Amino acid sequence: MRSFNLYKRQYFAKQIVLVFVLFISFFSGYAQNGIERKQLFDYDWKFCLGDTPEAKANDFNDSGWRKLDLPHDWSIEGKTHPKNATGGGGGFFPSGIGWYRKTFQVPDSWKVKKTAIYFEGIYMNSELFINGKSLGVYPYGYTSFSYDLTPYLDFGKENVIAVRVDNSQQMNSRWYSGSGIYRHVWLNVTDPVHVAHWGVDISTPQVSSKKATVLVKTKVKNETASAQQIVVKMLLWNKNSKKIANGQMQVVLPANSEKEITQTIQVSDPMLWTPETPNLYQAQVQVVKDKKVLDNTKTNFGIRSIKFTTENGFQLNGKTVKINGGCVHHDNGCLGAAAFDRAEERKVELLKASGFNAVRTSHNPPSEAFLDACDRLGLLVMDESFDCWKIGKNTNDYAKYFDQWWKKDLQAMILRDRNHPSIVMWSIGNEIAERGKPEAVETAKMLLQEVKKIDITRPVTSAVVNLNKWENLDSLINVHDVAGYNYNLHTAPEDHKRVPSRIIVQTESYPKDAFANWKLVQENNYVIGDFVWTAMDYLGESGIGRWYYSGDTPGEHWENNFFPWHGAYCGDIDLTGWRKPISHYRSMLYNDNEKLYMAVREPAPEPLEIKETWWSVYPTWESWTWPGFEGRTVQVEVYSKYPKVRLYLNNKLIGEQATTIGQQFKATFEVSYAAGLIKAVGVEDNKETGSVILKTAGEAAKIKLRADRKEILANGQDLSYITIELTDKEGTIQPNANNRLHFKIEGAGVIAGVDNADLKDFEQYVGNTRKAWKGKALVVIKSKHEAGDIKLTVTSPNLPAETLSIKTADYNHQKGY
Repeated sequence: MRSFNLYKRQYFAKQIVLVFVLFISFFSGYAQNGIERKQLFDYDWKFCLGDTPEAKANDFNDSGWRKLDLPHDWSIEGKTHPKNATGGGGGFFPSGIGWYRKTFQVPDSWKVKKTAIYFEGIYMNSELFINGKSLGVYPYGYTSFSYDLTPYLDFGKENVIAVRVDNSQQMNSRWYSGSGIYRHVWLNVTDPVHVAHWGVDISTPQVSSKKATVLVKTKVKNETASAQQIVVKMLLWNKNSKKIANGQMQVVLPANSEKEITQTIQVSDPMLWTPETPNLYQAQVQVVKDKKVLDNTKTNFGIRSIKFTTENGFQLNGKTVKINGGCVHHDNGCLGAAAFDRAEERKVELLKASGFNAVRTSHNPPSEAFLDACDRLGLLVMDESFDCWKIGKNTNDYAKYFDQWWKKDLQAMILRDRNHPSIVMWSIGNEIAERGKPEAVETAKMLLQEVKKIDITRPVTSAVVNLNKWENLDSLINVHDVAGYNYNLHTAPEDHKRVPSRIIVQTESYPKDAFANWKLVQENNYVIGDFVWTAMDYLGESGIGRWYYSGDTPGEHWENNFFPWHGAYCGDIDLTGWRKPISHYRSMLYNDNEKLYMAVREPAPEPLEIKETWWSVYPTWESWTWPGFEGRTVQVEVYSKYPKVRLYLNNKLIGEQATTIGQQFKATFEVSYAAGLIKAVGVEDNKETGSVILKTAGEAAKIKLRADRKEILANGQDLSYITIELTDKEGTIQPNANNRLHFKIEGAGVIAGVDNADLKDFEQYVGNTRKAWKGKALVVIKSKHEAGDIKLTVTSPNLPAETLSIKTADYNHQKGY
């Protein structure tokens, strides 16, 4: 992989296609003596599904194995089935055991280096072999970890990495986990005297608009048998690639030792990091001996202050910020758990575009790409470690490993993620099963103390859900810096009287309670915000958020097997990226960039009724196409930041309603359905201003294709998301169209996934066909390794075919690494 000017590429890349280059180059480090410090190791792997113990040996014949690049999730490639061991929690996807192998050359020049392999995440129970030697098993599927390969390498020869991944012990998750090496893999090649892995710790203890203090702590390792006299240099760069400060210290490192170096830098007129202005700086740390650079690392960070008080809530750079947050799981819809950089970045873009200013990474640490996107695009983060502690929620979940692994996993999360300015809170758990017992209090104290050993700049919380009497949980809640409430914010005013010092954040809430929670957040300074469950639909936890017709199987998602449901429909955003009406309403409460929105409550076919579940909202659609309901009353919802709204049907006034806070910024009109055009108009000072319309669609006549990016990188990983809409001849989406779509791709790309957001449609997500749902579908295209054109052709019976072209731009990498 070639070396890049990382900082310039991050800030000067104007085309969105260069974002991926930025991410890869940002992490690639700095080349010393022609050797890249951090080398992407994703390419040219072999894979076999099934347990093949002999595959650990170098001379094993893997010629019949499948060739692939990482990241990879084999579960998403399989078929959902009601008897699959993952059950409804795992979305009924297949699991099992898989093996990965990679052969690579190690140059003789590396004999004087230290070489480690770094995995960002393997789900789960991974065992690594290098040249037949086992280096250990890592159980937790969400922790990043590394192994030292140096003692086991054959220099100047071919070496073999083999990885066994065991996700067969089910059930081990309450949501879709995916299976395999689903995040990036890297080789770290350093001098024996180097900055330690995750060894740079950057904080900003004093921040104002005029001056900021940047504190850089660097852990330097000497892995030689003799003492080393070195110089540790530190340079700070701003977003314009201008060096704004530097410093250096002479250090003597005894043989086989490590030492932490602390350097303090003053920055004048700092460009502060906020969600609105996510300014980033970069710290460059060099280890120098006899004027020779032994190591050179670069770390992005932001200058910002955070403070939490009952009087002023959460303050960012001295200003109170109310958190409009959403919970997300780690999957990327039709791509499964595979953490492609563009997929992770797009997720952040969707959250921002939907009005969220914060995200909770429920219930595990996310990918590095996701956090980098939060830093770069401006999204506050609650970074979470575990879904359970000592008592499990499933037979084979993390509780099996907690006692032995909690410290290593927690340390890894804090050490890896502590330099991200987007992260403003740590969470140490979610709805812990033993929460009503004294031992839970002791465990919480133990976890919190471990966090504080590494990072004292952020508060610690966890998500607590009710158990019998809420007050009985005070002893657990009070251990935390911030009290995390799941579905219990309504008790906040009484709790404040009982525990006046408590700072509260609602870590989960029902989507339908958006207004009530917004009001509690606005009216109480000690309530810093709300995280809805969830910001986005996700795979697994099948049937949560569903609505159903009377006569269907009733109940919540845990009460029955609801196959073919294989995912959660409780998100503000669906699996294709479409914002549901609840998303527009929530955003309107917290933001001022959208003032008017209209949707229609789905009319139930008589004599049936529509039934809701705990996490559902009543099915509401951007549609004025309801054939068969002519002359029947339908309900039109208008969300508005105007004092009043008027509704017109085919230019005839239906009525006018107030839409102030007293009406929860919402009006519902009873309308006798007739085809045509319905229009909502905002009214201010008795003048009409701003309008939205819905138009009745004719029969589906055309296929419309829209790419989020028409140029991507030819690196085998970059993505373009193609939205497919079925429209009538005038271009209006036909929301009832469910045509069978066929996808053909030619040129320098492949289809990575297909989707339609219908969580009852159990067709495979990897394929070349899909039915439309509500007139829409999605195709995700992934680049190959050669530059060129990609041509996507979409066909459907009785409709004219439509094509779209995507260009792939050159991107160089050395395929050996």
